[in-house]
Amino acid sequence: MTAEKTVYIKTYGCQMNVYDSDRMSDSLAPLGYRQTDVIEAADLIILNTCHIREKAAEKVYSELGRIRQVKAERRAAGQATMVAVAGCVAQAEGEEIIRRAPVVDMVFGPQAYHRLPDLIDRAARGERPSDLAEAAAPFKTAAPAKVVATDFPIEDKFDSLPPVSAERTRSRGVTAFLTVQEGCDKFCTFCVVPYTRGAEVSRPAGKVLAEARALVAAGVREVTLLGQNVNAYHGEGEDGDDWTLARLIRALARIPGLDRLRYTTSHPRDMGEDLIGAHRDLPQLMPYLHLPVQSGSDRILAAMNRRHTADDYLRLVERIRAARPDIALSGDFIVGFPGETDADFEATLALVRAVGYAGCFTFKYSPRPGTPASDLDGQVPETVKTERLHRLQALIDDQERRFAAGLVGRTLPVLLEKAGRLPGQLVGRSPYLHPVHVTAPAGLIGSIAPVAITSTGRHSLNGDVVPSDGAEPGASPAVRLSA
Repeated sequence: MTAEKTVYIKTYGCQMNVYDSDRMSDSLAPLGYRQTDVIEAADLIILNTCHIREKAAEKVYSELGRIRQVKAERRAAGQATMVAVAGCVAQAEGEEIIRRAPVVDMVFGPQAYHRLPDLIDRAARGERPSDLAEAAAPFKTAAPAKVVATDFPIEDKFDSLPPVSAERTRSRGVTAFLTVQEGCDKFCTFCVVPYTRGAEVSRPAGKVLAEARALVAAGVREVTLLGQNVNAYHGEGEDGDDWTLARLIRALARIPGLDRLRYTTSHPRDMGEDLIGAHRDLPQLMPYLHLPVQSGSDRILAAMNRRHTADDYLRLVERIRAARPDIALSGDFIVGFPGETDADFEATLALVRAVGYAGCFTFKYSPRPGTPASDLDGQVPETVKTERLHRLQALIDDQERRFAAGLVGRTLPVLLEKAGRLPGQLVGRSPYLHPVHVTAPAGLIGSIAPVAITSTGRHSLNGDVVPSDGAEPGASPAVRLSA
């Protein structure tokens, strides 16, 4: 019988990292690892990192400083601890992590975590890259092994992962992420994803459907399909044809018990008419779409290598809303991209006013080493970026408040997911992804209940469960904002 061990996984960044962390946990279960939320009790510590945010690597090194103390205290108590850095910072930094933080035993990128059992075995046997041996020599007693895996292996990592576990899935709740596509071929000049996640690869439809069925069998009612460019999905179909994301979603919608579908993140250039049609035709596909545009200035969009114009984006939004009038849109915006003028920024504000978002993510541009934009002239002063960010966020906050206010008085179908912070409170999600707070018995967790929306919070809704079939099939009336 395998001796029980504990693993602590800290996840940074995007939903795909959440999925990756869950699959790491699944791959470790056959080795006897169970998850713990107490880092001091962990035999294995994994930091699953993200490289999108500014100073992402420095935050990881800061965390490793704390882990070094934890590892030392456990060693003094006679307990061994293995430390791993995974994800996109691991892919970008590679062996530099071990040079800077000798407490780390393993470094592996997002395309290598399916090999985690083998990496642990290699680390336990004392393997280390030969060029690190001298640098790490003083730490041989504390960290006898240094294993680095940041290649892009040919094999399909998903084939090497264990099947979805019903027991572990139930413990994670009634919603789940499911990666269907990885990597990016767009090469936006500000982005590190093509270098940390690799080229676009789509999973075969049959394997996605099998994983979705396993999730539903374990009690999942809502699945969010993930990909760096998820709507660029082009996986091999069960009939041997090349399936688009729309065709995959239509097949998923036929799975009994899979009541809700979402997907993220999309690129405007890959939003085909068949996918727009899926939003029109499928009640399981939620009326919420995250569609990043990044800027409203054609000049800046060209410098970003987005390969679409502001007008292209606005016309696309019109087609989407014509197909699904009640759809809610969110997006991403970068302010202060190199060379951005006041006029460029005003064009962004104009686009936001024209679209009317239910919410957005906004960022100040920060250079990423190795990306083309980091070498561009015309870097915008930090004070200017901050002022523009505040103006943009104020506009989007106003649109978000108005969208939410438009839902008050409506009855929405809410998937109740878990207990809330208050006694007798449950929290669920509206079709528009809002957290919704209700007073209801715990027995309703996992159900889709009609909820009369009574008020709004900062980024949430409050309501009362309606004791009837009072939910509207689509959720809310069309809400289009302008400022």
